Amino acid sequence: MNQLQAMRVFVNVAENGSFGRAAANLNLSNAVVTRYVALLEAHLNTRLINRNTRSISLTEAGTTYAQACRQVLEDLERIETQIAHGVSVPSGTLRVVAHASFSLHGLTPLLKQYLATFDQVRLALTLLHRPVDLIEEGFDVGIVAPRQVSGGTLIRRPLVTVAPVAVASPAYLGTHRAPLHPDDLVHHTLLAPSADIHGNEWHFDAADGTRVPVLIDATYAVNNSAMLRQAALAGMGITILPANQVGADLALGTLVRVLAGYEIRDADKELSLVYPGRRHVPAKTRSFVDFTVDWFRQSEVTRTPIIDTSCNS
Repeated sequence: MNQLQAMRVFVNVAENGSFGRAAANLNLSNAVVTRYVALLEAHLNTRLINRNTRSISLTEAGTTYAQACRQVLEDLERIETQIAHGVSVPSGTLRVVAHASFSLHGLTPLLKQYLATFDQVRLALTLLHRPVDLIEEGFDVGIVAPRQVSGGTLIRRPLVTVAPVAVASPAYLGTHRAPLHPDDLVHHTLLAPSADIHGNEWHFDAADGTRVPVLIDATYAVNNSAMLRQAALAGMGITILPANQVGADLALGTLVRVLAGYEIRDADKELSLVYPGRRHVPAKTRSFVDFTVDWFRQSEVTRTPIIDTSCNS
């Protein structure tokens, strides 16, 4: 027995006071309607309807059961309406995990504009350095480094790649001759990411394709690029940072680029948007994916990318 259908049939019979009218409303035959009610009575082991040749009436049990059925069916309809609304209209709480390298200043403009555009969505944001299982930990979408995420089949949308640059402060270079070749770095104080994050070598490619590896003997190692930037600004030594993170410093002259004739390899910072590859993606997730991809696409043309990348990956 399809119990939900039987309940719908029974409520219709109770409200119409007639098997025939209920059958017409439901586009069913009288025999089918009668059978559903009989199956319900057999299932409950009680009579729900008193029948005679001219009319029907509900028993006391039938009246109680009809009221309960109405409540169940109304609750089900309300839930189905909410689900259907969520499928077509972005709403509800969207759980977002982002690489902890995102500064609040950098990420907030995107989130502010998204919430202004989709005002029925609430955001729950978690910032992490560690690897994350998107599905196991219940996140809807991630803005993360590619190797940071796992969890089932994930759709990945590249957002931005930021090239690294070697920099130092004018104060540091005022007391230390600027390096002309990567090998000169052995004579300098180096500020570097923690070795367990990016290893202990930097690789520089010359214009002619020659690659020069430099073994890092860091005086100061830290797992956060914001701290490396502060150390460089304080004149503590030479470091490598994402270009966009020090763009303003270079423009103001508070940091100076060194070894500009060399391309630094294997230190690019890539950020991707990831979400579970389900057949039916919720509207709240789809709206955020489309909005974020478009935001970063526009940023390539109109503004500096909003990533503030840490040394972690």
